[in-house]
This record gives sequence, C-alpha cells and structure tokens, in this order.
Amino acid sequence: MKKILTIAIAVMTMSACTTRVNPFLTEWDTPYGIPPFDEIQVDDYIPAIKEGIAQQQKEIDAITSNPEAPTFENTIAPYEESGEILAKVAGVLYNITETDRTDELDSVMEAAIPLMTEHSDNIAFNKALYERVAAIWNGDQSNLTREQQMVLKKHFESFERSGIGLPEDQQARLREINTEMATKTQKIGNNILSESNAFKEKFGISVSDYPNAMTTTEDRDLRRQMFEAYTTRGHNGNEFDNRQLILDVMDLRIEKAQIMGYNNPAEFILEPKMAHDPETVDTFLDGIMKAAVKKAKEEVYDMQKVMDEDIAAGKLPAGSKIEPWDWWYYAEKVRKLKYDLDEEQTKPYFKLENVVNGIFIAAKTLYGVNMEKLEGVPAYNKDKVTTYKVTDDKGELLGIFTTDYLPRESKRGGAWMNNIRDQKVDAKGNMIRPIIVNVGNLEEYLTVDEVQTVFHEFGHALHGLLTQCHYPSVSGTSVTRDFVEMFSQFNENWAFQPELLAQYAKNEKGEVIPQELVDKINNSLKFNQGFMTTELCAASILDMAWHELEGVEGLNLDAFESKVCEDMGLIHEIVPRYRTTYFNHIFSSGYSAGYYGYLWSEVLDKDAFSIFEASGNVWNLDLAKKFKEIFLERGGSEEPMTLYKEFAGREPDSNAFLEGRGLK
Repeated sequence: MKKILTIAIAVMTMSACTTRVNPFLTEWDTPYGIPPFDEIQVDDYIPAIKEGIAQQQKEIDAITSNPEAPTFENTIAPYEESGEILAKVAGVLYNITETDRTDELDSVMEAAIPLMTEHSDNIAFNKALYERVAAIWNGDQSNLTREQQMVLKKHFESFERSGIGLPEDQQARLREINTEMATKTQKIGNNILSESNAFKEKFGISVSDYPNAMTTTEDRDLRRQMFEAYTTRGHNGNEFDNRQLILDVMDLRIEKAQIMGYNNPAEFILEPKMAHDPETVDTFLDGIMKAAVKKAKEEVYDMQKVMDEDIAAGKLPAGSKIEPWDWWYYAEKVRKLKYDLDEEQTKPYFKLENVVNGIFIAAKTLYGVNMEKLEGVPAYNKDKVTTYKVTDDKGELLGIFTTDYLPRESKRGGAWMNNIRDQKVDAKGNMIRPIIVNVGNLEEYLTVDEVQTVFHEFGHALHGLLTQCHYPSVSGTSVTRDFVEMFSQFNENWAFQPELLAQYAKNEKGEVIPQELVDKINNSLKFNQGFMTTELCAASILDMAWHELEGVEGLNLDAFESKVCEDMGLIHEIVPRYRTTYFNHIFSSGYSAGYYGYLWSEVLDKDAFSIFEASGNVWNLDLAKKFKEIFLERGGSEEPMTLYKEFAGREPDSNAFLEGRGLK
C-alpha cells in the first residue's frame, strides 16, 4: 500500500510539473520580448482575455479606491500602465486574425469581441474613474508636462465621448450598440476576405494583383468579368453579402451619434480630428474632386484615341468607348506612348528584397536607423515572416520590425502596419520599445505603385519605431486619423530619388537601373493622376455621404451609392476606389468618416517635402533631424497643427499637393 501511495504521489508530482501554463499569463522569456508564437494555442486566447479583464478591473478598482486626492501620478499614470495581459493578447490576436485567419480564430473572435467590448464599456462608464480624471482635468495642470497634458486630455475626452454624462438607460443602450457594431463590423471584414478569396479562385489572381491584371489583360471581355467580380464583392446575394450588415451598422452609428447629441456620425467622429467638422471635409474634397475630374476627362480623351486605333485595326467593334474595365489597360498604353515607360522593363530592378533594402538605406541615411536581420526568433508564420532588430547610430534599441509581404488566402487584402507591442516607459522607468509589423500582398517583382506601397507602410513603421514618448496612448502612430497618413505618404517621396535608386534598384545581374528608366519613372509619376485622385476622392466622398446620414430607414444601398456618385460629378469611366460593400476601411478598419485623411495628410506631406526640396537637397540631414524630432519622436504628445507649424514655421500650403498630383 505504501509503495502504491509513493507511485501515485510521484505521478501526481510529474503531472503537476508538466501542467501547461497559458503563455499570455507568464513573462515572455524570448529575445526582445517577442511573443512566443510557437507556444500559443487557439484555446489560450479566451482564458487569457478573461484573466486580462479581471486583472485590469482590479487595477482600476485600486485607482478608484485610493483615498488620496486625484493626481496624474495616482490616477492617469497607473491607468496607462493597466491591462498588460489584454495588451499582450490583443497585440497577437488582432495581427494573426488579419494574416492567418482560420475558422477556429473566427470562433475566438466571435467570443472575444463581446467580452472585450463589454469590458471597454465598463471602463468608459466607470463614474468613479471618470470623476478622478475630471478632477485632474479641471484642476491646475501647470505642473504637468505637455505630453501628460495631452494624455489627460485624451482620457477626459474619451470619457466624455463615451457617454459618461448620459442617463443610465442611454448608457445601457450605448453598451448594446457598441457590442452589436463590433460584432457586425468583424463580420463585414470576414465577408470581404471570403469574397476576395472567391475572386482569386475564379480568376487565379489575388485582389491585390487586380490592377496589374487589368493593365496586362488584352481580352476585353475577361477584363469586364474581372471588373464586375471585383466591384461586386459583398454584393452577390450569398452568405457573404454585406448590404444588410452595412445598413445595420449605419443604423447603429447614427443612433449612437444622436444619443450623444449629434445629428449624424460624421459630426460626432470628426469633432476631435484636425478637420473638426463635416463642412470642412466636404469643402476640401469638393475642391479636389473638381480638379481631379477635369484632369480625368483629359485622360479619357487620350485613351479613346488609342482605343480608336484598335477599332481601326479591327481589334474592337466600331463605336467602342472607354469603359471602367478599360482604364488600366489603355492608361498603360498611353503611358508607353507619352513616356515610353514599360513596367515589364522596370520590374526586374524592383525585386521585393531589393526594395526592402531601399527603405532601410533611406532610413539609415535620413534618421540614422540600422536594421539587423534576426534568425531563430519567434514568428507567427515562420515561412512568410522576417524579423529585424532596429537600432540607432549609438546602438540603442529602437524596436523590433517584422515584415510579412507575400500573399496567402488567410490574409486580408491590401497593405498595413500594426503594433504588436506599443512603445512606453513603464512604471519602473524602463523604456519598452515597440514591436511593429508591415503586412502586404506583394509578388517577387514590384510595379512602380507597389514600390511606393512598401515605402508607404515603412513610413508608418518609422513613426512607430522612432517614437520617444512616455505613455502608450500617445506614442507612435497614436495620432488623429487625418494626421497619421502624413508620415507614410511622406516616406514615399524618397522611393525614386536617383541617389537611392542607384543603391537598391538592381537586376539579377547586379546592374543598377539605367538613368533612362529612372528619368522615365520620375517623369511619369504625375501620369494618370486624374484617375487616381478621382477614385480616391470619390471613395472619400462616399464615406462622408454615408456618415452624414441621419437615418437609413427605407434606404436602398445601390440607389444611394449611385446618387452620391452622380452628385459628386463622378464620370462614367471611373468608380470609387472602394464601393460600399467592400469598403473595409470605413466598415471594418476604423476609418469611418476618415477616409479623406489620405488626401488631407497628403497636403501636409507634400508641403513638408517641398521644404526639403527648397533647401536644394532632399537628403538635407538637418531637416531630417528636425522632422524626426518634431514629428516621429513625439507621436500624439502635442496637437498636430502645433507640430506642423513648429516644423514648417507656417500653416500648410496645398500648392505642393496639387502640383504633385499634376492637378495644377
């Protein structure tokens, strides 16, 4: 009996020693604190979220039960530090569900969204916490740093804009709305991915490669089929149809805005942004649209002349006119005629790995950033992901940068930047550096537009990596939506600088791209900007039109979209860059009433770059240092326009934007 008991105890001891611990609930003993992706299992997420919610609630309870008078140090600072487990889970989960989606992860998200939304609302409607924040806000702030004042402002306004001052019944309704919206927007995004995968199954190309296919496909009927399939995603009457979901989401957004005392969602959403109100955005977009459509009509005329030659040669029936599915194809023909630029000649010099080398060389030259490839570190997809250690010229760690550029069916379309970990200074005074991800859907050899995409997303990454803030709520890219795109678009300005091309644009033989091709690329950069600007501006106007609605009862989605396009003066040959049912940015990615931000930010980026040009040297290191210190290091620790005026010494001027797009 004693022997049996000894064996039983030994077995129990072995079992206890081998009990698996949820990775999210432990310290990560990994290089640079990179998540231990290979240890994380699908079943870990929900228990970790529940534990994370409990942890943060306990931390908030400690803040609100503090008998001392509210101060930044005993209220805001610990609130900024709270929720470590949730931050770890969210940093991993949201990245993986966008890049390596599975049915199991969909189920996790279905369970996670209500939990996290309820927790977020519990904080937003925590009266005791709000009263402490409000007391600090209404008190003497002279002892706070400017960054602390901005952090305080962000939290105070967040409470106010969450409905903390509303009656309990309205708060209860807002909770219901928030949960419904979170669930439905996640479903919209999943449906878009499913429809995009169906497009690939039908045509053998990803939606990200759609512009290339439309440019090179000679079969006009096939182009029409691809166009119709691409522009009707989420609109096919199947299980992935987004029409009713979008109307449901808009109904909820309208109700929420009106509960908060606004006429429509746009008024509510824009109030804290740079633009501030819908009238400012509408006027801004209207001016661009008029100039863009005028230019686009000229481009149609040039394309029609080329099409007429095809008609004369018997390739097309008499009377054929440029249709939306003809634009990419005939625009490329016009480009070859006007600039003698054939992308099949340039692609060999823009191998993806060479372009990545180019963004690194530019960052090293301008900002003193060094990139070191890391081997053997954890990665969420070991076959597709590359990881780099990022340091400054003093050898100090700036962060970890991860690239995931190649397409796969589990990944949503497009390109983006995400944080796996935010930069901050923790409660012990330790500098925590960020972990940043750039994701794309690119092939081995890139077009001119795709080269710009790589530079664009790395501009976001630099904004996240170079930040030197103390508090995560204002570090890196934690700025307003109509300011954040300035830095990604600003980085595009260096993509085709001759000095840089000479260092990275090389073919398989190691030959540098010929100056003749460099000149053709730079001469052609303003080409087709009537189309590019019109489709982008049209999508921005469509976004605003949806969010300026005060009700959707009886609204027909298709009729509404058609009327908006007609009213904005959109020509027949162009459709908005994103039509409603696959407009992921505004219905699933946080850009609602904010898509105009790309154009708004471009005014800032082009104006800032014009200052470099005016200095006589676009590689002006004094200006680059100033740009880094004012913008990239300070994140959201100051008002955007204050930062811009500090850099430029004046208000932004739109002339460089208009000239850059060939609209002036």
